[in-house]
Amino acid sequence: MNLRSVDLNLLVVLEALLDEAHVTRAADRLGLSQPAMSNALDRCRHLFRDPLLERGRGTMRLTPKAESLRAPLANLLAEVRAVLAPPSTDLSTLAQTVRIVMADFPAIAVTGPLHAALQETAPGIDVVVQPWHGAEAALDQLAKGAADLAVSIFPALGAPFRCTHLLDEHYAVVMREGHPAARAFDLDAWLRYPHVLVSGRGETHGALDDALRKHGRTRRVGMVVPSFVMVPALLANSDLIAMMPSRARPSPDDGAFASFMPPIPVDGFPLHLAWHARRDDDPGVQHVAGIVARLLGGERGSAE
Repeated sequence: MNLRSVDLNLLVVLEALLDEAHVTRAADRLGLSQPAMSNALDRCRHLFRDPLLERGRGTMRLTPKAESLRAPLANLLAEVRAVLAPPSTDLSTLAQTVRIVMADFPAIAVTGPLHAALQETAPGIDVVVQPWHGAEAALDQLAKGAADLAVSIFPALGAPFRCTHLLDEHYAVVMREGHPAARAFDLDAWLRYPHVLVSGRGETHGALDDALRKHGRTRRVGMVVPSFVMVPALLANSDLIAMMPSRARPSPDDGAFASFMPPIPVDGFPLHLAWHARRDDDPGVQHVAGIVARLLGGERGSAE
């Protein structure tokens, strides 16, 4: 193909269309009218000899060809932007959307303070927290350019990803203040009452069950919910007991809940921040990454 015959601005338009899978949202993202974006989509279809976007049930979906273009297109445009970018960026003038994939913990801890910090330093940066479907899906989103940052457990990531350690989390046992198990909390008291298990996939078995098995014990899981946000209300009005990451538990200052260390050893977990190498020189993404790292208690060291 003769590149002189190609309007390379179409690639920027195509990136927005593939990210949004929606003509109007892509138009709003680039500041174009809806007719102009529709016309650009037609030109992209002609250029790549593929529909790229097809109508599904009430929505648009990417064709297989479009899916295959996402990662190489994102890499290409990242390199072009790196070449053309000025040596320094005034964060206060940035107008950008940064997409973060993370579960409700740590989102519970980070979203409010992140917004406040951005209002002070980079008020033009908008943040989208994307739904959590597991670490593997998060890495796939980073690879395809559908997300900019991901927070999860990411052991030993290699190229093309960057990964930095944020913190080491431990678990706490939480129940309502005045719970019968709180009077003399031990393993028997803990297991005498039904537990709340948080699982985004609806699983009824967790790491605690493996730890209990080593002691010849089991527990009853009385409620499985998809989000830590739901747990405090459940605990406050019942004899349910939850084991939660310490940073996700209700604040001990309000006096409504009692909290204990697990009466048997339960392994905690590390938390990492990851991004694709193409975002290394993206000032907006790196600024948000730095704030997230500080809020979660991590130090931004050299990324792997």
